[in-house]
Amino acid sequence: MNAHAAVHSNWASLVHPNGDPIRLNHQDFVAIDRDRDASYDPIYRPQALYNRVINGFHANNEAFLLQEVATNLPIYRPDAGPTDFHLHLPPGGFQLVLVTSGLFTFDYDGLMHPVGPGALILQSAIVHRQSSYSWSGLPTEANLKTPQTVVPDPLSMGYSGKFIEAFITEPTTFPNPTVVHSEEIDEAETPRLAWSHPFHDRPQAAGFWVQDPLSLDALYRPLPAGIVKSPMPVHVRDLGIEAPSGHLVTGHIIATDPRGQSLLPKSAAGAADITGLGKGEVVVYRVIRGTAEFKESAGKGFELSTGDSVTVGKGSATLVALGENTQLLRLGLLRGFDNLCRWTTAQRDEIDGLAGQIITRKEARPQRTQGKPVGYLYEQT
Repeated sequence: MNAHAAVHSNWASLVHPNGDPIRLNHQDFVAIDRDRDASYDPIYRPQALYNRVINGFHANNEAFLLQEVATNLPIYRPDAGPTDFHLHLPPGGFQLVLVTSGLFTFDYDGLMHPVGPGALILQSAIVHRQSSYSWSGLPTEANLKTPQTVVPDPLSMGYSGKFIEAFITEPTTFPNPTVVHSEEIDEAETPRLAWSHPFHDRPQAAGFWVQDPLSLDALYRPLPAGIVKSPMPVHVRDLGIEAPSGHLVTGHIIATDPRGQSLLPKSAAGAADITGLGKGEVVVYRVIRGTAEFKESAGKGFELSTGDSVTVGKGSATLVALGENTQLLRLGLLRGFDNLCRWTTAQRDEIDGLAGQIITRKEARPQRTQGKPVGYLYEQT
């Protein structure tokens, strides 16, 4: 019997969520969150302000949370330095991060990941920490209004770090155990460690995924003419998250260049595959910059601008037009959600209380920049 099997027998009631089933809203609905109504709150950490897509969250049975995370304090302050090593354990193990300004360094399972605007990380219940971030020094109000982008450029890298984050359900409802407290971190050793634990709750084949915005699989391809109106050609970037999410979520950036410029890194491999743009029992759109027009199934139109989001039921609204210099995130939530359950409060509290005791195996990597893939110590039991 391996270590995981022993742990499973001791903690059998904690390995998978045992609460109410998660159900997407399969009805006809449209829920808009406007940037002008946004509130930024230090919900979890003092150095980060969170802006939640709250109307969409509630309208979709609180099954999926999208939020913007904005760094707002210098990292050298005692209350705002690198985070501890911890885990997020949402149902399905799903956490997505899409950087939209500044620079970050994340440590995942012993590997260091420096990332900037346009970088995407999808992780499933991996031990990690945020070890660094950029901060511009601007006052809070100005800091929250700096332009965002998923196309790398020197100006956006100099802003305070921001990213779009998404979870299945909401962090206060699932376990987030601390594995190594900040004061206990050995900077020569702890960041090199790969970890294993039994509380994954991941669909089969789900795993860790990083997409660099300039990698070949991230290059933009032209959308066939006539699907979305725009004064500029419309291009699509496939974020590649459907398979590594365990077929829970699809992700795309639909974008246009500024007039007279060519900023989007483009592929010469032909037109975009539009199959993924039709997937989603519920679809969440977020305007990173620019404007987007939609039409509801009843014929009513509405427009979104920078910072706005809309969550819609399948077929409830259609993207019909993009402005120039627009970047629109599209996330399609798939039927696999309906196979998931929520954590009970008792399960959440017990796992959080166990903290680092849930680690069943760890191993030091020779280097933090290369080696075996993130999650290699996980065992199938």
